[in-house]
Amino acid sequence: MDFHIFPFILVTIFISYGSCYSHKGLHGYMKDATSAPTYARFDYIVIGGGTSGCSLAATLSQNANVLVLERGGSPYDNPTATDMENFANTLLNVTPNSWSQTFISEDGVYNTRARVLGGDSVLNAGFYSRAENSYVEEAEWEKEEVEAAYEWVERKLVFEPQVMGWQSALRDGLLEAGVLPYNGFTLDHIVGTKIGGTIFDPAGHRHSAADLLEYANPEKLVVYMHALVHKILFTKGDQIPKAYGVVYQDTDGVFHKAELARNTMNEVILCAGALGSPQLLMLSGVGPKAHLEAHGIHPVVLDHPMVGQGMGDNPMNSVVVPSPQLVDLSLVEVVGITKFHSFIEGFSGLSLSYNLTRRFFDGTLNLLHESSLSTQSITNFFKSIDLRLNVMENHGVIMNKVDGPVSRGHLELRNMNPDDNPSVTFNYYKEPEDLKVCVKGLKTVIKVINSNAFSKYKYPNATGRELLNLMLSLPINLRPRHKTAMFNLTQFCIDTVVTIWHYHGGCQIGRVVDNNYKVFGIDALRVIDGSTFLKSPGTNPQATVMMLGRYMGQKILRERNASGEKNQDDSIIKDGTNMWSSSSK
Repeated sequence: MDFHIFPFILVTIFISYGSCYSHKGLHGYMKDATSAPTYARFDYIVIGGGTSGCSLAATLSQNANVLVLERGGSPYDNPTATDMENFANTLLNVTPNSWSQTFISEDGVYNTRARVLGGDSVLNAGFYSRAENSYVEEAEWEKEEVEAAYEWVERKLVFEPQVMGWQSALRDGLLEAGVLPYNGFTLDHIVGTKIGGTIFDPAGHRHSAADLLEYANPEKLVVYMHALVHKILFTKGDQIPKAYGVVYQDTDGVFHKAELARNTMNEVILCAGALGSPQLLMLSGVGPKAHLEAHGIHPVVLDHPMVGQGMGDNPMNSVVVPSPQLVDLSLVEVVGITKFHSFIEGFSGLSLSYNLTRRFFDGTLNLLHESSLSTQSITNFFKSIDLRLNVMENHGVIMNKVDGPVSRGHLELRNMNPDDNPSVTFNYYKEPEDLKVCVKGLKTVIKVINSNAFSKYKYPNATGRELLNLMLSLPINLRPRHKTAMFNLTQFCIDTVVTIWHYHGGCQIGRVVDNNYKVFGIDALRVIDGSTFLKSPGTNPQATVMMLGRYMGQKILRERNASGEKNQDDSIIKDGTNMWSSSSK
């Protein structure tokens, strides 16, 4: 067994969990922000064309004029990135205009945020699974409407995967390890082992949330890409501040203003994600007063101490399993949902580029030079491998994700640039409950690796525990290593934690927004995205985030229709002239 190339394989895998794109023509309502007028009015301004923003905008456009402002580009611009086999290398592309933006949490864990239309649904492994029934009940959502919203998403995006050799072995290994019963193919969240949905079609092309815009009324929707929102505008209402517009910047450096048309039902809606939404609230003067003033933000529109709090990222610990025989390319298709609240998934057969990996870590080193985190592990890593190497290796990865999590952190501003990453701390495994789940999950992973069902996809002399220990020598994160981790799974969890990109919080429901996702203390402003979650839904959140956009879009339209108020600018907007410009470029 050739261990000397494992570091290269593993580090690349853990940085590159997702991104392929469906190849479709550019719709007429999708434009670059450089073509936008300097001033325009709309019924709804949606900040962020991501996983929730696309489904929300498509729904609202059925009965209102909607502007979507997306800071990134279009996933349809690069058809070579469509195929599943290219997904890892796409995410490793972290050049300034790429679709993924690297950040490193204060915990010393590499992470990624999307900057592309479709959001994280363009940069994930494609697994689609609904939230558990208890999650829907605790959120106080209407069950029948949730079901309809999920189905709306699924008709456009979701497929049953073609489960082949490696995933079949993982499935059978989970069953042999006691993750029972077998629930077959289902989109529901059920304890046991199941096959979930995927947003990759049988040809290996991704169908992201951007595809949901095909549901939109193209006469009532405008999507500006490369539109960087700098702040939300507020006016002092009779009693509380009221959002009335936004200021955004195009790639030429030109600033634009979009305002709400004159109708009491019109709103600005933040869909910028768990990092972007709390960050933009703070930059707009809504957040902890002392923190905003320390960054020179004046005036403080609203002292809102819970903005940026409750940040969570489901901790993941994984193991690479080299195979003595060829493995098929697969992303996440099978999941073991344990009774003790861990989720076990896997993927196999990635094709990886050394050059892109090196470019990624060069960018990471640049980030680290601005922090107190050590760069030595990365430097030593690249000294230890052949710089001419390009790798296509037979391997699989089995991952253990902790549900919840209980451990929570916070987000703060670094500076006043909305395109820069804020500072975020997730406090992985701070709470002992999370650690206990991790240990139980890893014991189950070891059973899977050592099972008869999985035996043909691992070398006979490699045990599950030995493969876990290999992780300790690799720079999969920037956290210190402890010798005790070789025989203590609790310490192993702490030392080798990585992200599964399911971070959430920062604008949590009941703390920053109410049950209708309206920001407490401000009129005409909502947040509808994963930043509102108290925990991550189901095994993978994208299904529920897309559902939420549709669910809330319909609810908002019902409220609008019930109000009986006529949009005073309706005739102007339909004409098209003043909808787009009062001072066009």
